[in-house]
Amino acid sequence: MIVEPNTIYAAGTVCWREGEQGLELLVIHRTVQQDLTFPKGKVDPGETLTAAAVRETWEETGLQVNLGVPLGKTRYSLTNGKTKEVHYWCAEVSEEALERSTFASNDEVESVHWLPVDRVAESLTYDLDREVFFRFLELAADDALQTFAIILLRHATALDASTYLPPDQTRPLATRGRHQAEIIVEPLLAFGPRKLVSSSSIRCRQTIEPLALATGKRVRLRDEISQHRFLGASLDIARVVQKRIDKAKTTVICSHGPVLPELLNEVLLATNAPMTSEMSNAIRLDTAAFMVLHLRVSDPTRGLIAWEAHDPLV
Repeated sequence: MIVEPNTIYAAGTVCWREGEQGLELLVIHRTVQQDLTFPKGKVDPGETLTAAAVRETWEETGLQVNLGVPLGKTRYSLTNGKTKEVHYWCAEVSEEALERSTFASNDEVESVHWLPVDRVAESLTYDLDREVFFRFLELAADDALQTFAIILLRHATALDASTYLPPDQTRPLATRGRHQAEIIVEPLLAFGPRKLVSSSSIRCRQTIEPLALATGKRVRLRDEISQHRFLGASLDIARVVQKRIDKAKTTVICSHGPVLPELLNEVLLATNAPMTSEMSNAIRLDTAAFMVLHLRVSDPTRGLIAWEAHDPLV
């Protein structure tokens, strides 16, 4: 994402659940503004959009959510001459999250309300919120709300290959890379990863280790997606990808720059989705950057719902 100096960035969610009256969405009633809107807020210094969306939802509603499909952004001018840009994601609210909600009326949010989907448009205060809501309706009509993600992560910065004498697969992260591996934990946690897969190379293992510690999940090591084994398209890589899609659980796959385009290609082949020039360029990730591919739980073979690329170091 290109950061514009005169733009204030914010992030939020459209939280949804299947209630007694069918599909329901959450709106907040803000205390000072006396409006009805979606939970959102400004990105803190050094914070990413995805982490901000989850944090703001928690602070304003008491709900811990994972991000689903992106809903785009809204932009509007402020009285100080700057522009505010708000990025949104879908977020399904589980029964467990509802039971654990800690919301209490406060100086910022007076109350939260679950509204049947047919009452949301008329209840929202702002036209820009209604635009986001209509995008949500398009996803709902396309059976694209219950989703999982395949997240392709490039390892963090490693020691220089030209000066490292042992076998390449043992080359560790540099000091900068270890810092990167810590920074990417929060933006990856925002998507609620349930499975972690890594190249067996040390630099990939060290990149995903902080995320494994944060989630308490075991990392599945795969030699097939390591750079020292990579020779292009192979049945081995296809099997790694297909297994993750068959499980339909959000998975982070940590691999190498040369391998990531083939991993992406295998996801597209398995889901009957076309490769676009934008995707082909986006998968050329910088170290510690990642691409998120959103798929339907009900039928991943219907193609990608959406994709997004993130560089937490920007």
